[in-house]
Formats: sequence, C-alpha cells, structure tokens
Amino acid sequence: MSFVFPPPAPAAVAIVGRTERFPVHRIYCVGRNYAAHAREMGKDPEREAPFFFTKPADAIVANGARIPFPSRTSDLHHEIELVVAIGTGGANIGISQALSHVFGYAVGIDLTRRDLQAEAKDKGRPWDTAKGFDRSAPITAITPADDVKLDASKIWLKVNGALRQQGAIADMIWNVPEIVAELSTLFELAPGDLIYTGTPAGVAAIKPNDALEGGVDGLETLKVTLV
Repeated sequence: MSFVFPPPAPAAVAIVGRTERFPVHRIYCVGRNYAAHAREMGKDPEREAPFFFTKPADAIVANGARIPFPSRTSDLHHEIELVVAIGTGGANIGISQALSHVFGYAVGIDLTRRDLQAEAKDKGRPWDTAKGFDRSAPITAITPADDVKLDASKIWLKVNGALRQQGAIADMIWNVPEIVAELSTLFELAPGDLIYTGTPAGVAAIKPNDALEGGVDGLETLKVTLV
C-alpha cells in the first residue's frame, strides 16, 4: 500500500512495567458523572442518563509534558478523570462481563475550553471545539487491571500545589462496568479505546505557567505544565 505522504505515527500510551505501548483507537468521555460536578454545572444528576462525547486519538499528551496554552480561549478548565483502557472489544456488553474487557486504568485530564463550550451549549452546537482540540487529553501510563483495586480510591487534582478537585471513584453516578456496558450499546468498542469517566467537583480556570498534578490512588500521578 502506498500513500501520497507518510501517515502519522499511531497515537499510543505507555504501560506501567512493560516496553510495549497501548495503541489508541478512540477516546470517549462521559459527561457529568459525579453528582457534585453535575450540580456545579447547573444540572440535576438524579434525572440524567449518562451521555458521551469524543476526542481524537491524537489529543493524548504523555505524562510530564509541557502543553502549549490552546488558542481561542480565555477560560481553559481542568477536569481530572479516571481513564479506562479497553483491551477486548465488543457490542452490547453485559454489566457482569464488562470488566473482562478492561485492559487497565490511567489518570487523565479532560482539558476544556469552557467559554467555547458555553457558547456551543447556548447555540445548541456540538462540543468539538471545546473538548476535542489539540493536546486536550493528558494521560499517565496505563496500569494493567490485575494490578489495580479502585473500590476505595480517591481522585484529586492540584494546581501549583493548591488542591482544586477531590472526590472518590465510588462517587461516580455510573461505575466502570455500567459505563462500559452502556457505551457498548452506542458504539462497538475496540481494543485501544480509552474512556475518560468524568470529573468530580472543583473544576476551574487555569492559565499559562500553571503546573497541574493529579491522581487516583493506586495509579501513576499525572503532572503537566501549561506554557
């Protein structure tokens, strides 16, 4: 097979303890999956089923990166998230089988141009420019699922050393098996899919030169800097 120009290198994420990398197929994100965050965004978490949006695979950014501040925004927000890495694909996956499709877990940040998102919401437009822009999905290396126990894990984020977000994975409205099962009814999941599972309360604006540090108990700590 020949191409008119060399194809880009595939997007991939490091794996803890292994030399192989995890090739990224698609990135799915869950909206408003923590009750307190749903409320701070003006929504009632008791009345909404989960909804999903996407980012391009090449939006990922490796741990430790210095990220150029994105264009066309004056209100960039952080959203710390647990990320689920899918190792076995499928459609219409049952909740009881969902975890068998999970390869591992990572920590991610869903960077959001909040001003563009607000404009899109007001005009009934898609969120792509607010959520799916370049370098909008920082992520740690993936820890294999057999090495992770998330039941009592805390999730948190600091900006310049000051705590901004904190919560518990158990606070998610829809847990990991439910997310995987529900998403698989909308899309046929494939090996290499990443699912950003939502963020706790405390999202706020960040600016150039801010240092972000966030984590989930049992996983690598994510550190990135805006420049």
